Amino acid sequence: MSMESFAPLMFLGLILIMLIGFPVAFSLSALGLLCGFIAIQMGWFPVNFMANLPLNVFGILSNDLLLAIPFFTLMGAILEKCGLAEDMLDSMGQLFGPMRGGLGYSVIIVGFILGAITGTVAGQVIAMAMISLPVMMRYGYNMRYATGVLAASGTITQLVPPSLVLVVMADQLGRSVGDMYKGAWGPSILQVLLFALYTFLLSRIKPEHVPGVPKSARTLNGWALWGKCLRGIIPSAILIFAVLGSMGGLPGIKTAIATPTEAGAMGAVGAFILAAIHKRLTWELVKDAMTNTMRITAMVVFILIGSRVFSLVFQGVDGGKWIEHMLSDLPGGQIGFLIAVNIFIFILAFFLDFFEIAFIILPLLGPVADKLGIDLIWFGVLL
Repeated sequence: MSMESFAPLMFLGLILIMLIGFPVAFSLSALGLLCGFIAIQMGWFPVNFMANLPLNVFGILSNDLLLAIPFFTLMGAILEKCGLAEDMLDSMGQLFGPMRGGLGYSVIIVGFILGAITGTVAGQVIAMAMISLPVMMRYGYNMRYATGVLAASGTITQLVPPSLVLVVMADQLGRSVGDMYKGAWGPSILQVLLFALYTFLLSRIKPEHVPGVPKSARTLNGWALWGKCLRGIIPSAILIFAVLGSMGGLPGIKTAIATPTEAGAMGAVGAFILAAIHKRLTWELVKDAMTNTMRITAMVVFILIGSRVFSLVFQGVDGGKWIEHMLSDLPGGQIGFLIAVNIFIFILAFFLDFFEIAFIILPLLGPVADKLGIDLIWFGVLL
């Protein structure tokens, strides 16, 4: 066996080991160490090469940008549990409900607003589904549409700033978080408009799938209803603009006055204030939010360590060059590369969480995209 054939075997082993279902961080570490010892035995690199691993891992974990992850996660966890979703869905549902597809529009808008202030997907989808799905079922909404719009609105969170995904993406691609946020605004608003357009077309083609809610079902009317909507939107908007504006993440703002870590800390404090305004700030809420933050942060750090062990050995056996040659020689140049990468990531996402894709696959794709002349901010937002 030659070193040239070992890199493809390692990549195949990576795909197989991720399909087993064992925690990815530990699977990656085990595969990386095993392949490292094989490479040493074959004489492809010296023992000293593996001795660099602890320093390599320590160097990555010393990155200040990673401190933004627990802050943004804590901010999202508090807002997710403080009842903001319930209040917004109730008021928006009453405001748009009488229109055909009105409950769908309310889910899309609330999904966008919650995405901008929580930055986490799973909790948001669960919260919206628990509140909105029974209401949609009661008023005769088509189940395929109802479940689809709830799941789709949850994924807006991945893209709309200040998304945790974009922080990780910026770190892996070596680009500014503020620039990544600016790049994501247009596509995230476009995504919302596409979901709303689909709902509008469905309400015209198959109105029985998205019926209006009778106005008699409203518990609030007039200024009382508008007031409740604005009480949910205005404090949230202030928090979003304060966090993003401070780090230069809004269109038109060219200078940042805070690092992503400082902006995340400010967002976490703002989340505590919002929870207090809604009179939901309890010790139980804080305890649950901190537990959730600890779990997600630990998961991200262990995946990062596991992916570093694997990538160090993979680069040592010239895996990076193999990936570069393979992807650079695709027919179609930039377009061929982008089509192949998007199909590949689409398939991977059936089995893997985004953090796993970001830490394992992005470091392999980023340099190739850069050499092909693709803007890495655009590339990151596209993925």
